[in-house]
Amino acid sequence: MHTISSLKILGLLGALDRPIKLSSTEFAEYLYTSSKTAARILKMLEEEGFVERRIVAGGQIVQISLSGKAILEKEYADYRHIFGDHGKLERVELHGHVVTGLGEGQYYIGQEGYQRQFHEKLGFFPYPGTLNIHLTDFSMKLREEVEKGAVIPLAGFTDGKRTFGGVSCYRVYINGIEAAVVVPDRTHYPKDLLEIVSPVELRKELKLKDGDEVRIVVDGN
Repeated sequence: MHTISSLKILGLLGALDRPIKLSSTEFAEYLYTSSKTAARILKMLEEEGFVERRIVAGGQIVQISLSGKAILEKEYADYRHIFGDHGKLERVELHGHVVTGLGEGQYYIGQEGYQRQFHEKLGFFPYPGTLNIHLTDFSMKLREEVEKGAVIPLAGFTDGKRTFGGVSCYRVYINGIEAAVVVPDRTHYPKDLLEIVSPVELRKELKLKDGDEVRIVVDGN
């Protein structure tokens, strides 16, 4: 019963980003309860894996765990849905530089099952290949925020011989050209790497080579 409200308070105190020092008495003031109850709630959160906690003189060092963060993110998404904010993305700029990918993009993006869905949902048939961008650290964090918002799902399919997994994507413009970021539902790609598709061969159209800096604009309007 106290999980979400307690995690919210810890998040507001900064425990989502870093360990904080907190006494049970201080925590009790935020919860409007007794110190004994506050201590019991912190212990419960630790036992359920929602926080990491270490007892020190004068209190404890507390930080929200990945499991705790996931609960808050789910709560955030629910409230966005309740208040009608789902499906909207603010204009965001991501920055990075061009890198060579693993060479798998041409094979996968060229599949008719993906091509058809791209055309239906994005309005273009993508060039069979992806442009790979290594994001700056700051842009990687922005990307995580963007992907909590609305994305366009492409269903998995089979071609009779093998099965291809689902993909999520969202519209972007790269140096002014219409494109989309693709995120396989099951991916081994790191979070700082973007795969981008477009109706044109972006490397050729924009005269890009490895190491060139690019600007990707995400616009949900």
